[in-house]
Amino acid sequence: MEILSENIEEYLETLYKLSQEQEFVSTSSISRELRIAPPSVTQMLQRLAKMGLVDYSPYRGVKLTTKGYRMAEKVIRKHRLLERFLYDILNLKRDKIHQQACEMEHALSDDAERALCQLLKQPSYCPDKNLIPPCDFKFKTCSECVKRKDEDLKEIGSRDEKLLSLPQLEEMEEGRVSFIRGDYKFMEKIMNMGITIGSFIRVLKKSPPIESIEIEVKGSKIVLRKDIADNIFIITEENPSLGSS
Repeated sequence: MEILSENIEEYLETLYKLSQEQEFVSTSSISRELRIAPPSVTQMLQRLAKMGLVDYSPYRGVKLTTKGYRMAEKVIRKHRLLERFLYDILNLKRDKIHQQACEMEHALSDDAERALCQLLKQPSYCPDKNLIPPCDFKFKTCSECVKRKDEDLKEIGSRDEKLLSLPQLEEMEEGRVSFIRGDYKFMEKIMNMGITIGSFIRVLKKSPPIESIEIEVKGSKIVLRKDIADNIFIITEENPSLGSS
């Protein structure tokens, strides 16, 4: 993955955050979030569009491309892992960890990211209860990652698919389980429910605020707590791969 400047990473993080609520993000929304004048935002969006990281139209707004989404998700993952480390291990106050993580995330290598995730025992959320995105390595489970800790990451390779946590799917949307995050006990619990890598899952019902989600898997209906469903990652039929765009 190419190296990005801190400024570009900040824009990608902002777009990732704002795009959780709307498909196309307005220039004014980005301007307010970053506290930057709209003309400067427009210049950066034009630059990001040339890099293939966003689709941008002055009238419609801006949307991350699949390439941009992938890069943004990786930056967000590093940031939230660092927040978890600063809060859990170094015992820094919560009002201090965000800025500190911002300063550290740009220098965190893939090797350090993976080691940090293992040290923290594959956390699901940052201290503010925001979901930590899955890693992009070609692992199907966290236990597989732990077993292969001495291997070169380049040999392992990066996942091409765009993964969604189960609660991100809409009602009646379905997809295939591609990655499950958690330890052996969590894996055993999930497998006892009939959920395994490769299983097709359909979301039957979810009502905001989401505390649980009803799904169908292998002909059975199951209700999962959100904290469990957040660790089951899906490839949908509409978006099987990130591709190169």
